Amino acid sequence: MDDPVVGQAVLAIDVSYVAEHDSGRVQGRIVIELFETWVPVTSEHIIELADSGFYDGVFFHRVIDDFVTQSGDPECRTSGVYPATSPMCGSGGSGQTVPLEHDENMSHIDGAIGMARDIDPDSADSQWYICDGPQHGLDPENRDDEGYATFGVVRDGMSHVRAIAATPTSNAPLGPDQLSAPLGPDRPLHEATVVRMSLIGVVGIDVDSSLDSLTVADSTTWPGARFVSLGLATLAMAGAALLAFRPKDSIE
Repeated sequence: MDDPVVGQAVLAIDVSYVAEHDSGRVQGRIVIELFETWVPVTSEHIIELADSGFYDGVFFHRVIDDFVTQSGDPECRTSGVYPATSPMCGSGGSGQTVPLEHDENMSHIDGAIGMARDIDPDSADSQWYICDGPQHGLDPENRDDEGYATFGVVRDGMSHVRAIAATPTSNAPLGPDQLSAPLGPDRPLHEATVVRMSLIGVVGIDVDSSLDSLTVADSTTWPGARFVSLGLATLAMAGAALLAFRPKDSIE
């Protein structure tokens, strides 16, 4: 997971969020490499949902600084004015589950993206989370249950993941009096949204490049491009406390 693998799919998650009280809204892009070679069923499932526009307009319904940012629930869309939303927010999905896929090459390193699930190990549906820091307590070898499955890793835009993870939440509703705490634990006070999630290409090598000098290509300069060159990421592998299970499409 530390190094890009040629031929793997690359997703872009365009996000919009407010990092802190009284600050402006930020627009950003998180670029993710999916490891189809190691977790093909999950990767293809996510690609199909993204291509259909399933994730567009869904907000991050659970964020925990130094742990994870969680999204992907179609029930978590703003109804009128945020934080108004469906009472089912946090427990929704596409109705199509995928089996738990583990591979020895995959783990919860910093920036890993994984599938949320309930107590049934094969109940992962559409909700996903991105690790803010290494979270090896979620790996199966460090748990009494089957653990959680990762299927990709952030290659660019980790600063946006960290900012969303650190945004004020309903657990600490500090700020202007007019801000009402949203329903649900760890819910951002200011809407943090997946504007669009889309496939932008696959990992490729420029003719004059080597695996040690790959760069992140701006997909806006290659409309419809299928090949994207990704920079090598150095992702921390050390540390992480063992974490207890949290039921219904959540991870903890």
